[in-house]
Amino acid sequence: MNAAPADQIRLLDVQALDVRLQQLAHRRKSLPEHAEIDSLTKDHTQLRDLLVAAQTEESDCAREQTKAEQDVDQVRQRAARDQQRLDSGAVTSPKDLENLQKEIASLAKRQGDLEDVVLEVMERREGAQERVGELTERVASVQAKIDDATGRRDAAFEEIDGEVATVTKEREVIAAAVPADLLKLYEKLREQQGGIGAAKLYQRTCQGCRQELAITELNEIRRAAPDTVARCENCRRILVRTAESGL
Repeated sequence: MNAAPADQIRLLDVQALDVRLQQLAHRRKSLPEHAEIDSLTKDHTQLRDLLVAAQTEESDCAREQTKAEQDVDQVRQRAARDQQRLDSGAVTSPKDLENLQKEIASLAKRQGDLEDVVLEVMERREGAQERVGELTERVASVQAKIDDATGRRDAAFEEIDGEVATVTKEREVIAAAVPADLLKLYEKLREQQGGIGAAKLYQRTCQGCRQELAITELNEIRRAAPDTVARCENCRRILVRTAESGL
């Protein structure tokens, strides 16, 4: 393949811009904010799960407390009715009076036991409420950190994407001046060779594979016409000759 030396030099410019685009893509992908956001998101999810569990416990305790208070109220009302019957004198039979007094005493004990249950449930509910409050604050704190990291990541994205757009436009302009067949070969080699399709021959060394060319290969390149597109025998990349090639 033949191409004017100036076109081959332009290919090095295209290559340099492609390397810059690769660097920008790598930078975008490896921003430290990615790992930071992932870690914080995991923490946030765990805290949210704990918060939901605490809220569920508080809700269960609230229902349990309501039920226990209703039981106390029912016992209290029944005891009040029995006491009213006792105080009214309507019950005159000694046996009935004894049974009524025993029931009142039993209800008093039952009421005391239920009130203890209410207190125990209230303590558990208060503990759950404290955990809900603490976890709510922690969830909000982690969310604020996620928002901060996301903002920094998005700002970095904007900066990188802006440079990508500028470099891409510059590449389009330069690549348009490179002969189509030379550019096609370059693109093919770039895909095969890890992003490097053309390299400078510098001081008798291919800057693509960093291998010094053999004497026979150097002699062939020396004898070749200036518009001959040289290839590295080692890596097969396009070799671009310059004043620094050492020929």
